[in-house]
This record gives sequence, C-alpha cells and structure tokens, in this order.
Amino acid sequence: MSLVTTPQRRVLADLIARPSSRARAFAVDAGLVITGALVVALLAKVSFFIGPVPITGQTLGVIVVGAALGARRGAAALTTYMLAGLAGLPVFAGIAAGPAYVLSPSFGFIIGFIPAAFVAGWFAERAWDRNPILAFVGFAAATAIPFLIGVPYMALILATVLGQEISLESVMAAGVLPFIVPGLIKAGFAALLIPAAWKLTQAVDRAKRQ
Repeated sequence: MSLVTTPQRRVLADLIARPSSRARAFAVDAGLVITGALVVALLAKVSFFIGPVPITGQTLGVIVVGAALGARRGAAALTTYMLAGLAGLPVFAGIAAGPAYVLSPSFGFIIGFIPAAFVAGWFAERAWDRNPILAFVGFAAATAIPFLIGVPYMALILATVLGQEISLESVMAAGVLPFIVPGLIKAGFAALLIPAAWKLTQAVDRAKRQ
C-alpha cells in the first residue's frame, strides 16, 4: 500500500513513472515526502528583510511542495518537516529546534503549514496550478491558512508563557500585517513557477514523441 493515496487527478509528482508493485510505490511516495520536507527546510534558511521584518522562503516552500506533491503527500511532507524540527534537526527558520519549540510563538505557523500544503495540493489536483491566475487564487488561499492557526497560537504563547500583555493591535502588528504583502508575493511567484513547470514538462513530452 502506498504511503499516501495517489490523487485521482495528476500533479507534477505524478509525472514520475508509478511503479507497479506496492513496495516500490511506497518507496516512491516516501522519497517524495522526504524530498518535500527537505525543500521546505532549505527554503526556510533563505531570508531577506522588508524593513525590520525577516521574510523567509518557508511559506513559498510549503506552497510549491503542496502543489507539486498533491494534497495528501504535501501534508505528509510538512508533517515530516514539523516532526524533524521537533526532533532537534535545524530545519526551521533560525537555529531553534527541538521539543521546546512548541513553546515558541511561531510554532503555530509550523502547524498551519500542514493544512496549507494540503489546500495547495487540493487546488493543484483540480488543475488550478496550470493556469497562473487560478494558481494565484488557490495559492493565496493556502498562504492565509497558517495565520488562522499561527496567530491565535502566538497570542496564547505570548500571554501565558512569556507573560506579555497583548492586544488585537499588537498581535496584528507582530504576526499579520508585516507578512501580507510578502505572502502575496510568494503566492504570485509560485503561481508563475508551477504553471511554467507544467509547460516545460509538456514541451519535453512533445519533443520525445517527435
């Protein structure tokens, strides 16, 4: 039985030849999931600043991995990524890792990456990832999901663990407003990258048939 049920509609990862045996199919799915987690880990270390706010490639990695692998494998990849970080591997943005990271204000966003990858993959399975406009809509929706989990989690940790006084304004200023434009930029970049990858693979396929 494969690690994750293969979507009925193809995503980029399904262009890989599917092995006929269950053992080999499991190995392919496991390799895709681990590779997806590694991609997010690498992009998490890519950062730049917009004003005083550090912006990483982490969310871009979540969207791209979800779209490329599909909903279930994408969610599995981000679950693997989260567990690797909690095990102490330096995969998160910054150097912090290990079980104590659950007490970090940003850990809720890590949790939110799992459904975000699922949603990006869900749209990709419906071929939205082949049209830049539809891809942007789907990827922007996926980008918003970590905030639904991460912002309340951040507020909880700041108030109960760190003992800070919080307000709606302070939470929005710390965890939402600085990331809206960068999030849209990442969604836009992914909405160009994934459809371009489809066009490239289709061009290669046509060239092979000639």
